[in-house]
Amino acid sequence: MSNSFIQRGALELHLRQLLEVDRFKDYGTNGLQVEGRAEIRHLVCGVTASVALIDAAIAAGADAILVHHGLFWRGQEGRVTGWMKQRLARLLAHDINLFAYHLPLDAHKQLGNNAQLGLRLGWQADGTFGEQDLGCIGSLSASQTMPGLCAALQLQLGREVLALPGDGRPLRRIAWCTGGAQSYFEAAIAAGADVFVTGEISEPQAHYSAETGVAFIAVGHHASERYGVQALASHLAAEFGLTQQFIDIPNPA
Repeated sequence: MSNSFIQRGALELHLRQLLEVDRFKDYGTNGLQVEGRAEIRHLVCGVTASVALIDAAIAAGADAILVHHGLFWRGQEGRVTGWMKQRLARLLAHDINLFAYHLPLDAHKQLGNNAQLGLRLGWQADGTFGEQDLGCIGSLSASQTMPGLCAALQLQLGREVLALPGDGRPLRRIAWCTGGAQSYFEAAIAAGADVFVTGEISEPQAHYSAETGVAFIAVGHHASERYGVQALASHLAAEFGLTQQFIDIPNPA
């Protein structure tokens, strides 16, 4: 483990400023969700603060866990029972900090989920769309076919994708937003996309694709959001001399 460390409060302040947390209206609590030890040397990052991730972080000797999906969301009852008790009990017993960043991590122009997915697929954003400008849109370097784009996504993400072909037009303008952003499809269509890529699909999107001719690809919520936390943890390691590791807990969703 590294001898370098950062104080918990200093890390939270750095992340708040870096991710511009205050500019987002979110339904998740961004920042420090569970307070642990004051000094942080080893950081474990993952997508969701599940029991499996917390147990793996304990085994790895983590001082803090950094996730995209934390424990606290708008509309919860607020009772510490069942799965919530299991997660909190482990964090508190081992004095581990939990940091969670939802929409701010999606949107960051370099380290965010959308930016990092685009980086891996060679997509260059030249604009944004949708609520709080979370979606990215850009031109593909060369027009692609749906089979070619789906193959590239499956190779990168390591899983099958669900594709609606639209009207079969050449794919020149691509819009994307990771996670459960299927409701952004109409905004992507209005922004001039030929294809929209996100994590999930709901019933209405099949009709919109058929009726507008715009293709839709659902690549998996978890699979599309593995990259932001890794980029952010790598940034923190370089900035403060921390050690860090990504632990992927597979999820079929």
